Amino acid sequence: MRTVDEVVLALYERDRCAQAHGITIEEARPGYARLRMEVRRDMLNGHDICHGGITFLLADTAFAYACNAGKPVTVASAASVTFPSPAREGDILTAACREVHQRGRTGTYDALVTTADGDTVALFRGSSVRTGASSGPSLPPPARGGT
Repeated sequence: MRTVDEVVLALYERDRCAQAHGITIEEARPGYARLRMEVRRDMLNGHDICHGGITFLLADTAFAYACNAGKPVTVASAASVTFPSPAREGDILTAACREVHQRGRTGTYDALVTTADGDTVALFRGSSVRTGASSGPSLPPPARGGT
């Protein structure tokens, strides 16, 4: 069953970066998110493969949604990624991120980015921290002048 957490939907509505890159939400619930994105020509680097930053963006967005689904406002404190194999133009990438540890205000999440053929494109690990602010379907307005 496909479910999308209300907080994640509210975040996505304001996530211009995810929308601009064609990222879509397949599922989002507390501690888990699965997103999809098609690799476009404008996402390729000089080697004619998907730029690592684009792959990181997809994994990081899944991380953000998994962290914030049904929880207080949570932000990244660190992240790392490895790229076992490249993605190419036209590939449909899926990023599945899950919570592997949560204690107090900090958490650890792992994301796996794969192609439709099951090739692993990226292994991502993110560390999160809860800010103490509450979140809900009606998030506060975005800050002015910031990014």
